[in-house]
Amino acid sequence: QLLHKAVGRLIKMRNDTRKVQTPDVLPFDFLVCLTVHGTVAGDTAVGSSWPSTHELAFAIGGPICLVCVVLMVVYQLWQQRRRHFRYEMETSLESEPILLPPGQTIKDMIEMTTSGSGSGLPLLVQRSIARQIQLVEVIGKGRYGEVWRGRWRGESVAVKIFSSRDERSWFREVEIYQTVMLRHDNILGFIAADNKDNGTWTQLWLITDYHENGSLFDYLMRIPVDTATMCKMAYSIANGLAHLHMEILGTQGKPAIAHRDIKSKNILVKSSGACAIADLGLAVRYDSATNSVDIPPNPRVGTKRYLAPEVLDESINMNHFDSFKRADIYALGLVLWEIARRCNIGGIYEDYQLPYYDLVPADPTIEEMRKVVCTDRQRPALPNRWQSCEALRVMSKIMKECWYHNSAARLTALRIKKTIANLGAQEDLKI
Repeated sequence: QLLHKAVGRLIKMRNDTRKVQTPDVLPFDFLVCLTVHGTVAGDTAVGSSWPSTHELAFAIGGPICLVCVVLMVVYQLWQQRRRHFRYEMETSLESEPILLPPGQTIKDMIEMTTSGSGSGLPLLVQRSIARQIQLVEVIGKGRYGEVWRGRWRGESVAVKIFSSRDERSWFREVEIYQTVMLRHDNILGFIAADNKDNGTWTQLWLITDYHENGSLFDYLMRIPVDTATMCKMAYSIANGLAHLHMEILGTQGKPAIAHRDIKSKNILVKSSGACAIADLGLAVRYDSATNSVDIPPNPRVGTKRYLAPEVLDESINMNHFDSFKRADIYALGLVLWEIARRCNIGGIYEDYQLPYYDLVPADPTIEEMRKVVCTDRQRPALPNRWQSCEALRVMSKIMKECWYHNSAARLTALRIKKTIANLGAQEDLKI
C-alpha cells in the first residue's frame, strides 16, 4: 500500500509540474529501488517524507538506548566509587584503639557507657569493636545465615552474620536490642551491630554475648537435667519473657515487646544453667501512647511447630498486642515440655524430642499443624510418671494452662515466673 501511494504521488507531481517526463509505467528497477530503500533516488523531498518502519524505529530508539546505556554506566561508576569510599572509611576505623582499663570486660564497658539503660554502646564504639573481631569457628547455621564464635581482645563473642537479603531481620533485631531498658540477665546480651562492605558484597553483623553451652535445644539433646536445673531453666525463661512483655513507663521507659518466635533453638543456656532468650528479629512492640502495635515489615513467620492455634487458623487479632503475648505463652508451654521430658528423677527420663514429634513430620506444613492443633486440638503427651514428682506435677499444670485453645485463658509470663519461684521455695531449690 505504501508503494502504491508513493507511486501515485510521484505521478501526480509529474502531472502538476510537467517538469519531469517519465513513462506511464515505472520501470522495474525504479520499483525495486523504491521497495528496498523506501525512497526515490535523486528526490530527497519524496524520500524524506516516507521513511521505512525500521528507519523510524532506529531513529527514535537509537538515541534512547544510547542515553540509557550512558546513564547505567554513570550509575555503576558512582556506586563503585561510593562503595570504595565507604570501604576506606570503615577500614580506617580498625586502627582506632578503644582503651580499656586492665581487667575491664565488654560487659563492664557496656554498663559504664550506658549507665544501666541497656540501650547499647555508642555507634562508633560498636563499629570499632566489630572491625577488631577475629572470627574463629562456625557454631550454628539457620535460614538467616551463620553464627560464629569470635574473639575480641581475648574475649569470646557470638557473631550472627546475616546475608544482605535478610537485611530486614537484621535491622529489626538491632532495633529491638537497642531499645532502652531492654538489657536483662535472661535476654541475650547485645554488644554491637555493623555492616561489612568490601566493595563487592555486604555482610550484616550482630554481635552478642557468647554462651558455650549453645542453645537449649542442643543442650537438652546432650544432657538430661535434674529438678533444680529444670526449675532454674524454666524460671529464667519465664523471667526473660516477663521482662519483654512488660511495659516500663517514664522517660527511660521500655515498650512492651512480644517475641513471636519462642522455641528451644532461640534460647541459650548460660554457664550457670540459667537461660537467655535470643533472636528478636520477629519481635513486635506496643506503643501505649498511640495504642498501636509496631509490626516489622518482614514476610517471615514464626516456627510452624510452635505456632499458637489462633496463628495457625489466622484468627489472631493483629491489632491487639495481648494476642501476641498470649501466642508467646503457648510456645513457652511447649519449651517447658521439652525441658521436663529430660528431667532425671530416680534415673528415669525421656529421650529428647520436639513438640508433636509423634503427630507431624520433621518439617510440618501449616496445614498439618493446623489439623493437629486446631481441628483435633491435640497437645504433647504428659507421661504418667510426672504425677509422682511434685516439681513435674506443677510443671505439667503450668503447661496445660499455657496450651488452652482460648488464648485469653492462658497464664501470663509473670504468673508462670511466680509459680515456679514458689515451687523452688517449697522444694528448697536454688533457682
